[in-house]
Amino acid sequence: MIRLHIVFVTKYRRKVLNAEMLAFLRSAFAGILSDWRCGLIEFGGEEDHVHMLIDIHPALNISTLINNLKSASSKRLRRQFAEHIKMFYSKPVFWHRAYYVGSVGNVSLEVVRDYIDRQGSPDRPRKKSNQSA
Repeated sequence: MIRLHIVFVTKYRRKVLNAEMLAFLRSAFAGILSDWRCGLIEFGGEEDHVHMLIDIHPALNISTLINNLKSASSKRLRRQFAEHIKMFYSKPVFWHRAYYVGSVGNVSLEVVRDYIDRQGSPDRPRKKSNQSA
């Protein structure tokens, strides 16, 4: 198995995700990954992005899996939280087309878990942009 750290960002980095949606996504991603014979190890997120730590078989095409995770989760979210999402998006979009994926073979599982668990916590504030309007 290969262990991957994956990050998906909402379209236009809009702060659309709430606690209920994050819980829903955890379950949705676990189910989708199970269908691919993969495993969701850790999950965490904030209002505008999610992190996952997953195990996949080395023979799987990572980009195909990622695209399936994004499209299937987007469809499920838009069906389950249609009214909430309409406040942020008028078109049937949810995730930004880009994503991050990296192998985590060179760090301990505890390091990645700590990073994911600390997303959105008070002791790890988000960095402010130095650009002025």
